[in-house]
Amino acid sequence: MGIIYGMVAREQVVLAEFSATQTNASTVARQILDKMKEAKNDSNSLFSHDSYIFHVKRTDGLTVLSMADDATGRRIPFAFLEDIHQKFVKTYGRAIHSASAYAMNDEFSRILSQQMADFSNNQNAEKLNRLKVEMSQVKGVMIDNIEKVLERGDRLALLVEKTRAMQGDTLGFKRQARRYKSVMWWRDCKFTATLILMVLLTIVYVVLTFFCHGLFLSSCLRKIWIGSKGV
Repeated sequence: MGIIYGMVAREQVVLAEFSATQTNASTVARQILDKMKEAKNDSNSLFSHDSYIFHVKRTDGLTVLSMADDATGRRIPFAFLEDIHQKFVKTYGRAIHSASAYAMNDEFSRILSQQMADFSNNQNAEKLNRLKVEMSQVKGVMIDNIEKVLERGDRLALLVEKTRAMQGDTLGFKRQARRYKSVMWWRDCKFTATLILMVLLTIVYVVLTFFCHGLFLSSCLRKIWIGSKGV
């Protein structure tokens, strides 16, 4: 028999539903919504009713529900719910958050009917949907990796900027070192020149004291004084 009922709801507001046969599935589905209204986390759930199993997928406040006979198993109904969730979100986007009851029913009930038939009769539908889920997961990993690469790029740019700043500081330090070295060199030169001048003056004084017969250079000074007086 397969899947015979499908519903899409936002919390307790039913947005679209379809039933392949006359059953009380709609009533039971609303009871399940009421039972799950306190749940805030995303989840997959199972509820049994007579010989039928209700499969429920809750994601970001959007609930997708199906009823199937027990022989259908678990994987096909949940694959159906995943497929319906993706199609519904892709079709209506942000309108889901503000839509009134049954706002999407005229259009989406036909999609529910078609997908219920496909998943109930086509054994490859589950494999195809599983492939879609895996591709979606791979895409999520790729996006996450890209974000990490961009984050590393930002860190690398910051490192380059810091390196440039350090290079600038190094150049500034080298300039200061050169200026300081130049100042010290001129100071040493002045000190050396002064020391040489003092040594020369000392040598000249010693020579003069020898020729002028005394520390006070009296004989030389007397000759200079007499000479100037004679003139």
